[in-house]
Amino acid sequence: MGLTYSYGIYLRPENAARALNKVAQLAPPERRVPPLAVTLPGGERVVLPFTSGFESEPVDCTGKDRVTFDTSLMFPADEAVRAYAEAGGLPIEDGRVRIGYVYLDMYFPSLLDPRYVCLDFWAATSRMSRLFEDSVAIREVFADLAEAAGAVCCLFDTGDGGPGQLLWGIPPS
Repeated sequence: MGLTYSYGIYLRPENAARALNKVAQLAPPERRVPPLAVTLPGGERVVLPFTSGFESEPVDCTGKDRVTFDTSLMFPADEAVRAYAEAGGLPIEDGRVRIGYVYLDMYFPSLLDPRYVCLDFWAATSRMSRLFEDSVAIREVFADLAEAAGAVCCLFDTGDGGPGQLLWGIPPS
């Protein structure tokens, strides 16, 4: 079994649509069509440039505990991302590199706290897991995403059973 590192963003359910719209902005421009219509619990709809499995049919999250999306995301080309791109023959476009598949599991409710939804972005390969760990730029993208989406925290998880490393969070009130 390989490494499976992830970034978990925990947010209140009412911020889920905002978070997904922010994630969509990280997609490469050519991935923005065809769109995937997603209905969140509570009825709010978002349109994403991703697929759910191999399907591009509308997704209704109502009554589901988890939905998985296949994403391709653009990350700034810091030293680690640049090395990853060079080793994989990936182009650097406008100072960014398209990394995919980055899987996105959306949990309703989160496994850690039933008051929250979790967007869990996990690496598809051990090589990508190492990139998630090594890249400061990728950490910043996920921490910035958490802040912009109104999340309560962003954790980096190495899957070792520990609590994960807090990258960004709102202090408890």
